[in-house]
Amino acid sequence: QVQLVESGGGLVQPGESLRLSCVASESIFSINIMMWYRQAPGKQREWVTTITRVGFLTYADSVKGRFTISRDSAKNTMYLQMNSLKPEDTAVYYCHSSASASWGQGTQVTVSS
Repeated sequence: QVQLVESGGGLVQPGESLRLSCVASESIFSINIMMWYRQAPGKQREWVTTITRVGFLTYADSVKGRFTISRDSAKNTMYLQMNSLKPEDTAVYYCHSSASASWGQGTQVTVSS
């Protein structure tokens, strides 16, 4: 099973940007599906975006046009570029994959003025 470690979170003001990273314990080249989820305080974990091995992308409506998912197989890393952040994007962000059996610790993103 592939282990994933998230990083890149922080405290930003509304309208600013952040890039999250998700580093895998082994090659991601053959992983079919990689995803980002998030969990806001007091809410259930929700799906944010997916990237497939062949590059097919899907986004939740709440982030479409603002977030961009990508993956770099050479670096065994997936990214989430988050632009025009809003307070409602505040959450712990998790990456996951079709080759992973467990969840990582996540990375906290806080959007506040």
